[in-house]
Amino acid sequence: MPVLVFILLPLFSSMAAADDRLIEVQCHNAEVPAVCMQCVNSDPEAGQADRVGVAAIVLNCLTNHSKTLYHDMAELASSSQDKNTEAVAKICQKGYSDAGQQLGAAAQALKSGDYDMANASVREALENDVACGNEGESCKLNFPPDVVYEMRVYEELADAALRIIDRL
Repeated sequence: MPVLVFILLPLFSSMAAADDRLIEVQCHNAEVPAVCMQCVNSDPEAGQADRVGVAAIVLNCLTNHSKTLYHDMAELASSSQDKNTEAVAKICQKGYSDAGQQLGAAAQALKSGDYDMANASVREALENDVACGNEGESCKLNFPPDVVYEMRVYEELADAALRIIDRL
């Protein structure tokens, strides 16, 4: 029996290396591959993921960040004493809610093999983030640093998702 273990052990380790390589290749095309790889490697199913699976994992991370930003904006709107900040935060909150729906549509399109629709849905979800940032800038609003960081990660993950989906 020990001989079988020694024969199979190199096989399993080379499979794991191939999976890591797939993740690296898929995330390499993103502007910030480290964020993409951190997202994918945080998923316990990443080791078994194919190219579509890697895209699905990145979409899942993006959806989670969309939910976080929705809650951040709700908190900002409810705690702000400034009517301008409250109004912008409510606009952003709705945008991230809409983004969540678009990302759900992207995940469904990805599952059905409609990569163009998945790509279009991710682009729409990203537009909601960009619109939020533009609205904040035009009103001279300074979002809290943790929200700015979350928005930046959201944009980086959206870029990664778009680039991965483009190559499917």
